[in-house]
Amino acid sequence: MAKKQFVPDRVPVRRQDASERIGNFGEVALGYDESEARSEAARCLQCKKPTCVDGCPVNIDIPGFVGEIEKGVPGEAVETIKRENLLPGVCGRVCPQESQCEEKCILGKKGDPLAIGKLERFAADWEAGSGASGVPAAAGPTGKAAAVVGSGPAGLTVAAELAKNGHRVTVFEALHVAGGVLTYGIPEFRLPQWVVDREVGMLEKLGVEIVLDFVVGRTATVGDLLEEYQALFVGIGAGLPSFMGIPGENLNGVYSANEFLTRSNLMLARSFPEYDTPVKRGGRVVVVGGGNVAMDSARTALRMGADEVHIVYRRSRVEMPARVEEVDHGEEEGIVFHMLTNPVEVLGEDGYIRGMVCQRMELGEPDESGRRRPVPIEGDYFELDCNVMVMAIGTRANPLLPSTTEGLELNKRGYIQIDPETFATSLPGVYAGGDIVTGSATVIEAMGAGKIAAAAMHAHMT
Repeated sequence: MAKKQFVPDRVPVRRQDASERIGNFGEVALGYDESEARSEAARCLQCKKPTCVDGCPVNIDIPGFVGEIEKGVPGEAVETIKRENLLPGVCGRVCPQESQCEEKCILGKKGDPLAIGKLERFAADWEAGSGASGVPAAAGPTGKAAAVVGSGPAGLTVAAELAKNGHRVTVFEALHVAGGVLTYGIPEFRLPQWVVDREVGMLEKLGVEIVLDFVVGRTATVGDLLEEYQALFVGIGAGLPSFMGIPGENLNGVYSANEFLTRSNLMLARSFPEYDTPVKRGGRVVVVGGGNVAMDSARTALRMGADEVHIVYRRSRVEMPARVEEVDHGEEEGIVFHMLTNPVEVLGEDGYIRGMVCQRMELGEPDESGRRRPVPIEGDYFELDCNVMVMAIGTRANPLLPSTTEGLELNKRGYIQIDPETFATSLPGVYAGGDIVTGSATVIEAMGAGKIAAAAMHAHMT
């Protein structure tokens, strides 16, 4: 057989022009059409030992679904993906493939790795456009029931896996819309709500019950739920905002990224006054931080009418944890970056923010994250005017559920302690995964944790 030929360069993804997209919340990346997807899929070498799969936390058969796209059978590609992942539309859009599956792609040694994430999105969107239901088969009823606390990526994955195994599953969500961080934390220009709703709907077609407006720790406790359910998974994320502890943080116009994005995404403040949740907008907005949440906040502020949006980050561009493509998109949209800069005081007038004092930094030796530690340059300060400030410097574990669950062991940072092999907690029948165990991480890492926990829960119940 002749050696397979492949296109040396990655097929580019069409996207909205920057001058247009800053005025709307439509998706920036427009995705592949079928011809583009097949051309990109043709680049795959179909390796005998596919290292890309090793980089996928949920072990999708990547060569399998890519080969099916190349052959022109995207419906089969979706089926292949869904054997391991019921959220392909989500993962194809927001997973950091460049540091996971694509990082291990052999093509990347001499050029661009295969666009695995873009192909996954294509398959999911093809299914949505075709009207197919795409619900995997489930085993017969086991007579056992499991509760899942939180409808973010970890909880949804656990629910899907247990439902496929024939268990009765109920998901309890504190908010009025399912999806967790996928709904309240990620803007529609990166992840449209219809994608989340559709993939959550797949779980409901599998028989999963989703109960909204149910706060475990207030509406009922973990102990209460264990009286009805044989196993319980805690996937409540890490949604407690972090602040810097600098003077002036309590001024009006200073938001945590959690509040800012939740108001815009979940409570639709971006459409005020059509929706009655306001958020301060316009003028000059400064976002503190360098991760994806900071980029989401900055680009949201721009779309809500800010005259200028600035990012203040204490390290350099190289150390930014945000996805490269998100930073690139932000630059195209006109966001101003202040690298090696750290706020030390928020300035106010009549109770409202008017600016901040920043200190310039330099990079020292690497810290525990492996990134070079920012070191203040003594005496090097400047003022930056603004009327809105968004703190996007990370989150912490919310103490509500742990504080109402006797015997649940936590680590020194307040996250739930688990057995790394099974994700079992210190309480029999109770499992946990996602950000409430690891701290802030990625959607796909939370899903990987959910798959491991679900397997252990299935074994526990059977």
